Amino acid sequence: MAASGAALLSPAYAQDKGTVYYMVPTLLDEFQTGSVSALEMFLEQVGYDMTTLNADNKTDLQQSQMNDVITLAPTAIILAAVDFNALAPSVDAARAAGIPVIQFDRQISSTVSDFTSVAGTIEIGYVAAQEVERLLTEKNGGVKGKVLQVLGDPGDPYTLDIQKGFEEKMAAFPEVTIISQPAMMWEASNAGTIVSDQLLANPDIDIVFSHAAHLSVAAVAALESAGKQPGDVLVMSSNGAPVALQLIRDGWMQVEVEQPLYAQAAAVAMFMDKIVAKEPIEPGEYDVLGLTSAVTVEDWGPTIKIPGAAVTAENVDDPAFWGNGQPPAQPITPVE
Repeated sequence: MAASGAALLSPAYAQDKGTVYYMVPTLLDEFQTGSVSALEMFLEQVGYDMTTLNADNKTDLQQSQMNDVITLAPTAIILAAVDFNALAPSVDAARAAGIPVIQFDRQISSTVSDFTSVAGTIEIGYVAAQEVERLLTEKNGGVKGKVLQVLGDPGDPYTLDIQKGFEEKMAAFPEVTIISQPAMMWEASNAGTIVSDQLLANPDIDIVFSHAAHLSVAAVAALESAGKQPGDVLVMSSNGAPVALQLIRDGWMQVEVEQPLYAQAAAVAMFMDKIVAKEPIEPGEYDVLGLTSAVTVEDWGPTIKIPGAAVTAENVDDPAFWGNGQPPAQPITPVE
């Protein structure tokens, strides 16, 4: 195919319902690599092949990949957009060609898709705010202090929604100063630079809250370089990756707000038959791997939001967290 720069990652299994293409934005972090294996596993359970194309975080490459995949007329496309604005015309082109498009993890609200499966990202921000309230109270005797919020790339609605939810709840605490800076392209090195620079400008930072675990790895490295010990500066992040759980065990991180990777992928497979058949998806509550999740019909199409949870030193070994690497053994059942 013309997108010669694409990394063809997953050979097709022998199935009989057709091939679904997964357009992964990058493989820089464990959530993205985990999403490939989880989607492949759950789709295989309901009879679909899956082929994955990695866009290496390049918008133009992902647009080119979409054009190429449309010409192949796959059964469906799962898109995790590098840039939610720039990929909207590609969604329209695929659907105009009769190919259902599912948004995975990164919501596109500017055009209509056939299904969207996302974590409750604003709710992740709410949970993060609750944990900041608790941590600051324990450290400073009240909800006061200074928080460095390291965002991901501002072209990704995942990080913007977490920021929105977090800052909405934190507005109730005027004695907390929040410094927010984006780690462009989700690059860990950018996060490390932000933390190093801010430690010089604001040596009284109480908490570093990064919007992904791999950013916290760089944040911890910056803290170590500055001579900090575990607990001197509290650390939080949000996606539940294995590296974050290890940082909790090592004492560097206090809270990881999990993004429910397995459930997000399972939800796509549960509804895939209906999506391919272009049948209506009814709003309401659905059980997805034991998590009560809500389907709503939005202007951009049917959307399922799945809640996350706070991981701490007390529950870090719970096998339900995807970061512990134990995929659910129970096969999923398609929604009828």
